[in-house]
Amino acid sequence: MYYCYFESPLGKLLLTGNKLLESLHFPIGKTKVEPEKDWIYNEEIFLKVIDQLDAYFKGELTKFDIELNIQGTDFQKKVWQELVKIPYGETISYGELAKRIGNPKASRAVGMANGKNPISIIVPCHRVIGKNGSLTGFGGGLEAKRTLLALEKA
Repeated sequence: MYYCYFESPLGKLLLTGNKLLESLHFPIGKTKVEPEKDWIYNEEIFLKVIDQLDAYFKGELTKFDIELNIQGTDFQKKVWQELVKIPYGETISYGELAKRIGNPKASRAVGMANGKNPISIIVPCHRVIGKNGSLTGFGGGLEAKRTLLALEKA
């Protein structure tokens, strides 16, 4: 496993993967991960990811174009594939996301899959909010979610 860090307005993000990006972890919150002893630091593998994250945080990039190696169940992958279709600067509810995957009664399961997204920001789970417009759980913490949404609204 290779890794590197990206210094973002949210703190130091940990990028991991082999030939492709497999995960992005926040410096705080429930997705915080530390590199394992056998992981190898290698920025070169992640140069495209770093360039696009940099452009995103500068407000210059609204859609990522990065090959991913995303691991999950078929249901999770279906949810994550739908997440990347949510336009930059827009939000939808968990119920709407459930409808979009063809399972309108699965909003709770969709929320669970959303919470397991290993590549936040690039697979924009932060764009999913509560039915009443409230900000709900986010792996990097609600302040990070608030910051990402504000960045995209600017």
